[in-house]
Amino acid sequence: MSLTTTILLLILGWLAVAAAMLWGVLRITRRHHQPRQPAPVTKAEKTTRRPAPAH
Repeated sequence: MSLTTTILLLILGWLAVAAAMLWGVLRITRRHHQPRQPAPVTKAEKTTRRPAPAH
């Protein structure tokens, strides 16, 4: 293998590893640091149903 090919493969390998690490970090930050919005409470959820009497 020539010196040019070796250097090119090293650079491409480094870029592939850097891109994979960046993708992983962005994926983790998107998943864990996104504020969760609570679901709005509807009227049906506000009213509590009593359980049916047992016969």
